[in-house]
Amino acid sequence: MLGTALIVFREVLEAALVVGILAAATRATPGRAAWLAGGIIVGLLGSILFALGTDAIAELANGIGQELFNAIVLGIAVLMLAWHNVWIVSHGKQLAAQARSVGDAVHDGKLALRVLLGVVALAVLREGTETVLFLYGVTVSGQVGLHAILAGGAMGVASGALVGWLLYAGLLRIPLRWFFTVTATLVLFLAAGMASQAAGFLIQANLVPALIEPLWDTSALLPGDSVLGILLHGLVGYVARPAGTQVLCYVLVLLAIAAGMKWAKPPPHPA
Repeated sequence: MLGTALIVFREVLEAALVVGILAAATRATPGRAAWLAGGIIVGLLGSILFALGTDAIAELANGIGQELFNAIVLGIAVLMLAWHNVWIVSHGKQLAAQARSVGDAVHDGKLALRVLLGVVALAVLREGTETVLFLYGVTVSGQVGLHAILAGGAMGVASGALVGWLLYAGLLRIPLRWFFTVTATLVLFLAAGMASQAAGFLIQANLVPALIEPLWDTSALLPGDSVLGILLHGLVGYVARPAGTQVLCYVLVLLAIAAGMKWAKPPPHPA
């Protein structure tokens, strides 16, 4: 039961971190709660559909369908997060003004909300499919009873959602003058971490070379399956034994989005 709880906790936590950070980053955007909820619902429905077609997806492309599916989902999420961060930077002052007083939506804010729905849906879909595959494997193996699986799953969902909510509540306590900088930085590392994960799936599918594997090994200092390792994996894409291609993708995406944010930042008004 505890093993099931830990795996489900990891998957739910990764999705909850994405939802919590984006919920905090868009707290000044009117109507964002409905889009967040919509993204979660779409992601859950997608996970259910995935569960129904697990065998067919796994056999796609000569048995690497699951890896390709994960890489594509993560790649789309990276693009959406990159756009979101550039948009946040370019509208920072307007968003800050809205955070102080209720007002109209920022110009083109509806588009930002659609992107918000898409990122949340993809995050929930990605982690939901991983959870579905794990629970499916445990159920088929018959090594753990159904009651233990359900109890462990419930514990994992509750604890993962709680940690995600605590992060969200903590972000809301950050002074407004630093708030958008902090949340944009977190989204930046989220995107880089997802790019690294996507590269990892492509390596597993033998579609891209690993270059050096592993590039380093910090598993003795901070195991990836520890609570802190899981938290850092969800927040900044921590991997204890990354391949060279994963690190390269991480750095390139980090630099590309940072450059886009710098380009989009409005020039300071003359005094």
